[in-house]
Amino acid sequence: MDQLRGPTPIGRAGWLCVLLQLTAMMPGVQAGTDAAEMPAATAAASEEPLLPVPEPPLQDARKVALGHQLFHEPRLSRDNSVMCASCHNLASGGDDDRRVSAGVGGAAGVVNAPTVLNSSLNFRQFWDGRAATLEDQIDGPIESAHEMAIGWPEAVRRLEAIDGYRQSFAELYADGIRPENVKDAIATFERTLVTPDSRFDRYLRGDAAAITDDERRGYELFKSLGCASCHQGAAVGGNMYERMGTVRDYFKDHGPAAGPDLGRYNVTGNALHKSYFKVPGLRNVELTAPYFHNGSAATLDEAVRVMGHYNLGVELASAEVDLIVKFLRTLTGSVEATP
Repeated sequence: MDQLRGPTPIGRAGWLCVLLQLTAMMPGVQAGTDAAEMPAATAAASEEPLLPVPEPPLQDARKVALGHQLFHEPRLSRDNSVMCASCHNLASGGDDDRRVSAGVGGAAGVVNAPTVLNSSLNFRQFWDGRAATLEDQIDGPIESAHEMAIGWPEAVRRLEAIDGYRQSFAELYADGIRPENVKDAIATFERTLVTPDSRFDRYLRGDAAAITDDERRGYELFKSLGCASCHQGAAVGGNMYERMGTVRDYFKDHGPAAGPDLGRYNVTGNALHKSYFKVPGLRNVELTAPYFHNGSAATLDEAVRVMGHYNLGVELASAEVDLIVKFLRTLTGSVEATP
């Protein structure tokens, strides 16, 4: 019979995750600039490991409008069939609900599309962290044969052929339509896509009635089991790298790691980085199934169980999974308020 475990300190699995995080910041593991890319847990600056989502920063409304238009522009793909919003649907969690995305000509992607909502809170972009900024991230889909497959010269040529774009860019950028300006407009729009004022944010700000007793118990489990040692801060993640399978070997059970499964190693070439990924933020996580870099977990319940087994080294009872999932659902913010 499933029973809730008694009061549990962070435990060996949780402390192991913390120690691995600290180890990953040592020069021998993350050499050069990567050392600065792995900040210590936000918990050090707060009584709680989680922080409320901040309000979106003030942006030039004209750039936001242009970025929104470009985000929904299919002519930025080789065959006019794919736009940013194809993989990042703002009406359904900022992703596409697929295991891997479909690009031009139906080409299958190689990883699960992460949500664009709250992506400005991430310390790096992409699962493997290869892009430092939202602007840098935009190069990926434009140039990838699995995504928009158009390249910047052709993308700029198409935009320059459209009167409305020529006028909008001329009003905002002295040098008109250039890749840097296209990226600036889209990234400016994306920085508005934060989802504040979830029920859990209201709880963090002092409204004890904003979440239920079960949801609060789920949050306490989330902390005591060690989940918050990797998922913390305003995004509930997105601010460090971690191995897929910290305690138990995930890829031993799911086939040898290859290609995108190698994660950060594909960027650094450092064998110590194999199967390390940017820890995903959990804001709005109930809306972004399937889960993990490979989209292998179809439901939130399954994702929690898998993380418990492979990254915490615990077999979660059904009642524990249910409580944690109830807590995670309180992290859904004001998605309807995004453009």
